[in-house]
Amino acid sequence: MRTLLVAVAFVLSIFAAQLVRIQGFDASAVAAEARKQRTATVAIPALRGQILSSDGVVLAASQERITVVADLTAICTYQTKKNKCDDASSGQAVGKAAAALAPLLGQDEAKLRENLTGTARYRILERQATPLTWRKIADLRIPGIYKDQTPGADVSVPQRTYPTGPAAASLVGFVTNDGKAGGGVEQLMDSTLQGTVGQVEYETSATGEVIPAAGQTRKEAVNGTDVRLTINSGLQWYAQNALAQKMEQTNALSGTVVAMNAKTGDLLAVASYPTYDPNDIGRAKGSLTNKAFGEVFEPGSTAKLMTIAAAMQDGTVTPDTPVIVPPTLPRYDQVFNDSHAHPTEYRTVTGVLAESSNIGTVLVSETLTPKRLEEYFRKFGLGTKSGTGFPGESAGLLTKSEDWSGTQRATVAFGQGLSVTAIQAAGVFQTIANNGVRVEPRLIESTTDKDGTVKQTPASKGSRVVDEKVAKQVSEMLEGVVSPNGTAPQAQIAGYRVAGKTGTADRYDPTVGGYSGKTASFIGYAPADDPQIVVAVILQRPTNGYFGGSTAGPVFHDVMTYALQELKIPPTGTAAPQLVLDVEPSAAEADPTTLRNKPKGSGG
Repeated sequence: MRTLLVAVAFVLSIFAAQLVRIQGFDASAVAAEARKQRTATVAIPALRGQILSSDGVVLAASQERITVVADLTAICTYQTKKNKCDDASSGQAVGKAAAALAPLLGQDEAKLRENLTGTARYRILERQATPLTWRKIADLRIPGIYKDQTPGADVSVPQRTYPTGPAAASLVGFVTNDGKAGGGVEQLMDSTLQGTVGQVEYETSATGEVIPAAGQTRKEAVNGTDVRLTINSGLQWYAQNALAQKMEQTNALSGTVVAMNAKTGDLLAVASYPTYDPNDIGRAKGSLTNKAFGEVFEPGSTAKLMTIAAAMQDGTVTPDTPVIVPPTLPRYDQVFNDSHAHPTEYRTVTGVLAESSNIGTVLVSETLTPKRLEEYFRKFGLGTKSGTGFPGESAGLLTKSEDWSGTQRATVAFGQGLSVTAIQAAGVFQTIANNGVRVEPRLIESTTDKDGTVKQTPASKGSRVVDEKVAKQVSEMLEGVVSPNGTAPQAQIAGYRVAGKTGTADRYDPTVGGYSGKTASFIGYAPADDPQIVVAVILQRPTNGYFGGSTAGPVFHDVMTYALQELKIPPTGTAAPQLVLDVEPSAAEADPTTLRNKPKGSGG
């Protein structure tokens, strides 16, 4: 007995020591651990910032949503004088409740009635009810219908909506159901738009029920910052629809329209086709990216602008330099032709550009070294991204001149053997329109935080590519393209002087590993003598006509006409220049500066 008593006393002494340690020395730590085990944390989502156009139209916004739930054991007393359910009245009450709720929830009444029948204490009826819908439901005073009151769940679940739908879908981007940004401005400005998530902490019992007396710790969410774009909503809508209509007429594979402020580089519209509805992203088909930034193509004749501007800047040619354009031009192992068969022609450099002669442009390019030509192409923005940071943007393809093949030395001059994006192509014309100064495109105009502070995005930096005199001369030459003797008279706009260039290039298709179809384009600006707006139209693989002047030219005309009216840009009232496109054969033959099939100059 004494041994047993000693053993019991020893065990009890251990228990006592443990009790002293837990309640004396380690009391705070043990209490904290216990509280941690019974504490639950629920995130409070932040409302994502709005995306707006430059004229204040909402392109993307977050709207609050409420989860509506039901206690089926209480619904059966709806519009009855009883406090408890019975078989006689429950069916009738549930039917009345279903009839009242169905139109508000947008659900089938029969299915809703089935969903309201039973003994479940918690059943979700709708996860995405708007606050207005919930207020209408609450006014019905149906017993057992309530919004989820779990701590944190009483905060409405935000849902992203896009009021303009497909008009700016691939530019603005989308947000998935789990809150992840999916391309476009949504992804580009994600850290700015998403805000800071809040949270609520509360204590629960062993069965998971909230302990009311324990209180709650709540940290409110901070909503995201609004982002304002440089895009004009009306012009974006018009450009998207004009593009879609032309795509249907020509049965083209894809297309883009880019409108840009000629002086600041601000993007006024960036339409891309095919498009999709970001409000129903689950049904979107095909590519969700904006093709103006991500799709590369050989520019074709629109690149001739750079070749001629480069030669004029280096003084190897002038607008009036005679060019003898033969019917064909052999270079290395290939014979080059123009878009149409012709006898020997006697043109000026202006005429070469107006008539879009491949052969004439090659002759002009041979007055420069390949290295020098490449330098100018890069100054115009080729081979590098635009600087907007747009997701999925391509830098295009411009091989170093020392790696050009024999035929590529000729083809790059008229826009084949290199690739650009629509943004880059528009930037080339912006440079000439802006007196020879290239300005990086700008898409984000400003941000506005929760307290209303507006932060303007810095203006884009400019870099001179060619002198002002050369830019003005090239601009006047481009007016010859839309003249009756040019390749795109369809691009003329009544009352305005227009400058631009057509492009029709073979289209490389990676799916077949070779050329398939054409790329048709027209890029220009207006008013030509005081440029304000640049518009680029690119159509990929049109099959019902494929020349740039006849397919892309009319789209340019319509979009530019709308832009001039929308932005209230008046005609200048000045007369277009008189251009010299041709020269007399005898004069060309006798002129020592004439460009001919025996190339002269540093590039010869």
